[in-house]
Amino acid sequence: MSVEPVDWADSVVNEVFLQLPNENNRNRFIAAQVLCHLAKSGSSQCIFRDFQALFEVVVDKRFVTARHALQSMWMVACVGDRHRKKVLVALQEWYFECVALKNCTLIRYDIIECLRKIYDEVVDAEIRLLAANLIEQEQDSKYQKKYRTL
Repeated sequence: MSVEPVDWADSVVNEVFLQLPNENNRNRFIAAQVLCHLAKSGSSQCIFRDFQALFEVVVDKRFVTARHALQSMWMVACVGDRHRKKVLVALQEWYFECVALKNCTLIRYDIIECLRKIYDEVVDAEIRLLAANLIEQEQDSKYQKKYRTL
């Protein structure tokens, strides 16, 4: 991962978490992105403990907010095995739950892209298999083909 750990993460992470439910969507997605970048710094247990609050931004009602958060989520998965399992389960569930949304295909594309980035970092065959299985679940062959490009 290109992001280097920083020694000041523990001093700001709680304050950043407080921005996740902020009514301003820009604050929400910036907080989510910062937390994802800080996941490998300091006490990563804080990210793990408050993962649900972080993932709430991925499923935000504002699409642009959710998309920015989703595109950074792969960094949390690269912290360690527990983090990876938590993120993979959440992404897999979101892949199926987003089907009723207007931008479902973009969300699914971003999920597959996250899986690709995680795989590139940790090179785990199970991640590749998960991505392949999710792609197979796509009903539209046009989108299956698009997702496979990742």
